[in-house]
Amino acid sequence: MPSTIDFVSRYCSASEAGDIEALMETLTPDAELVSPISGRMVFRGRGDLRVLLEAVYGSLNALRWTEQVGGDDCRVVLGSARVGRLPLTDAMVFDLAPDGRIRRIRPHLRPWLALTLFAVLLAPKVASHPGVVRRAIRD
Repeated sequence: MPSTIDFVSRYCSASEAGDIEALMETLTPDAELVSPISGRMVFRGRGDLRVLLEAVYGSLNALRWTEQVGGDDCRVVLGSARVGRLPLTDAMVFDLAPDGRIRRIRPHLRPWLALTLFAVLLAPKVASHPGVVRRAIRD
């Protein structure tokens, strides 16, 4: 039975507010995020996702989520932000657990220049946690 709590909307509100605690409550314990930068790195579990999401949302400005489409097991949310002075857009895909919590996040970021600057800003923040990086690289 689907949850009456809309965890995707809560995630969006929390990320806009920079409220990592509230954001983490929307995730399943085994949630994962597939890196839009490398395509091969997968960050798994709340601990590693906390490190990554703090770095991500600490690197963006003027984040706003707009349209949301989908159903009980998958949602897509469109958003925009700024990286420095560059606009960045996202079509974030959320795969949901039966209770409505988020179990997988698949960001799709563009344009290339903003994504490149974002990667440059994000890399040292995440690299300062080498265990997180090692776990994300493993197959």
